[in-house]
Amino acid sequence: MIELEAIHKKFGQREVLRGVTFSVARGEVVCLIGPSGSGKSTILRCINGLETHDQGTIRVDGIPVSASTLREVRKRVAMVFQRFNLLPHRTVLENVIEGPIYVQRVEREIARKNARELLAKVGLSHRIDAYPAHLSGGEQQRVGIARALAMRPQAILFDEPTSALDPELVGDVLAVMRALAREGMTMIVVTHEIAFAREMADRVVFMDGGVIVESGHANQMLSNPQVERTRNFLNRVNRPL
Repeated sequence: MIELEAIHKKFGQREVLRGVTFSVARGEVVCLIGPSGSGKSTILRCINGLETHDQGTIRVDGIPVSASTLREVRKRVAMVFQRFNLLPHRTVLENVIEGPIYVQRVEREIARKNARELLAKVGLSHRIDAYPAHLSGGEQQRVGIARALAMRPQAILFDEPTSALDPELVGDVLAVMRALAREGMTMIVVTHEIAFAREMADRVVFMDGGVIVESGHANQMLSNPQVERTRNFLNRVNRPL
């Protein structure tokens, strides 16, 4: 579903990605873990075309990611951001229907019907007329997930979806993500929630310094990492939800 081959990316003189290669099968959940600045979020932004990679090839459903293919790529891959990125002057319902109406040209009433179903799915039927400023962080993030689902993507990229939330709000967002994983949604999740990765990921990829240090099955990687750098990182961050 998603393939990265020898991806390099620089910001100025700083090389953020240094030859990253990995792939994600359809229906697979892959969690990217690692210290801040290791290149995890940049990978997601390159897949979705928010950043342009300097070298290498990225394919989404067989389509090479480039300036000329972004519309097709974004039909297939949606993104959920760390900071929600909701439109403050639009209600919850309006935020969810924006993409289908203006990007996919879905009829307004059909978009509204689909949005109501998705908001029910994420537990927010009672908040459809609220504005983002009146929502908790957890509610805003669940709207962000509903907005991504409204585009009917084949895969969703999650960029640290719980890191901006108060601890008591994290569980509601992770519950929605668990449900999506169980339904077979292809997901790449940048996260520090090690317990979530252990429970839901098919594979875990540990990054540091713009390279993949170690990757493997979630239980093996998180319980018995083979590389000392991975062990040191997990010893510092491993904590229960």
